[in-house]
Amino acid sequence: MRKTEQFQVSYSELAAPRAVRGWGFLYEWLDSLVYAFLTILLVFTFAFRVVGVSGESMVPTLQNGDWLAVRAVNMTVERGDIVVITQPNELHEPIIKRVIALGGDTVDIDFTSGTVTVNGEVLSEPYIAEPTHRQFDLTFPLTVPQGFVFAMGDNRNNSLDSRSSTIGFVDERYILGVAEFRLFPVGEWGLEPNA
Repeated sequence: MRKTEQFQVSYSELAAPRAVRGWGFLYEWLDSLVYAFLTILLVFTFAFRVVGVSGESMVPTLQNGDWLAVRAVNMTVERGDIVVITQPNELHEPIIKRVIALGGDTVDIDFTSGTVTVNGEVLSEPYIAEPTHRQFDLTFPLTVPQGFVFAMGDNRNNSLDSRSSTIGFVDERYILGVAEFRLFPVGEWGLEPNA
């Protein structure tokens, strides 16, 4: 009988540390998961914003339904950047466009040839769907006021943008952020055209 009691004591002593180790592992795993979630939450709340693409105005670069990570801090807007604009307009929703010109730049568009000129230089635009033939109500050339940008969609003939007084020049204060990478669809991270 003594050996059985001794065996039971030994078995229970061995079993208890395993249970503690099991809960300890689970606690550490959950702790790591919570910290990872909080880190992602903070990054995407303060440093980045997640924005969905709605519409065809940025085809072939962005497709309807794509999701973007948009840098909202330490933001310097440059020509060629894809930006999210929250400037009030008749659309009543944020829009995603490419910055073509900055404050002080002069923009001219030849709607016959479809070329866009900034400060006398014809832009090389490998990202556009087709040449710029669609004209709206603004007359070119135009000089962009300081503190504003001129932005257009990559799908030039299917985009309401700075060529129209509906959007016009975009006040830099209404630029929510600069697109950094694509979150969805998974695997298509870059911002190059998908044509």
